[in-house]
Amino acid sequence: MAIYAVGDIQGCYDPLRRLLDKLSFDPQHDELWVVGDLVNRGPQSLATVRFLKGLDDRCTAVLGNHDLHLLAVAAGVRQAKDKDTLAELLAAPDADELIQWLRCRPMLHHDAQRQVTMVHAGIPPMWTVAKAVAQARELEQALRSPDYVYWLKKIFKRPKPRPWDDELKLKKRLRLTAAYFTQMRFCNAQGVLDLDSKGTTTSAGFAPWFSFRQSPCYREQIIFGHWAALAGHSGLDNIHAIDTGCVWGKSLTAIHVDSWQRTDVSA
Repeated sequence: MAIYAVGDIQGCYDPLRRLLDKLSFDPQHDELWVVGDLVNRGPQSLATVRFLKGLDDRCTAVLGNHDLHLLAVAAGVRQAKDKDTLAELLAAPDADELIQWLRCRPMLHHDAQRQVTMVHAGIPPMWTVAKAVAQARELEQALRSPDYVYWLKKIFKRPKPRPWDDELKLKKRLRLTAAYFTQMRFCNAQGVLDLDSKGTTTSAGFAPWFSFRQSPCYREQIIFGHWAALAGHSGLDNIHAIDTGCVWGKSLTAIHVDSWQRTDVSA
């Protein structure tokens, strides 16, 4: 059995199938982990979600910022953007079923046996893996609750640049947790976010979330996406960046979770 983690698909269904063929992926024996941003900007979000849902328990997909955006648009919380490519999915006869499936995906996946964690954007430097798991479960509970539309409204308010505090009120805590897991690139040691810098440089006082040596997660094996500008390179052997910009015409990357061997296909 092999486990492969694949980077941000964003509706690029054809490259995904070519990548799985190149890996000789067999859902009878292998598992597929997806690092989030299953949908949007690419041409085949509907086919992508149908395919991944059809893999059943052979697929573990965490939610990314584009996936949360889709949930919010479907719930009437946000307006679709000009660059969105979600209309086909939202109009599909099985749209409700697909949205429900997405809503029940985790925010973070931790394989305790392998001691590997997968998240879309990252884990802030003041959290342990156990703390990240606990915060993910709190956010998942809100998104899966009967009041999920209310919580989507709260999550999509831009978080203020504040340090993390366990004593934050629930709505502020969930908003900041969602930003860490789905939007974060740069922050400071206290978890204050720089959400404006999307390349490889930031303002003074901020740094890539994975670069803080005092972080309890600095030596952990973490798989993440979201940051195409890194071109798949974090500079650390244990921090595995696998968003290689497929939707921007570059490549789609998979990584073997035990050997860390990478495989890619062109967009």
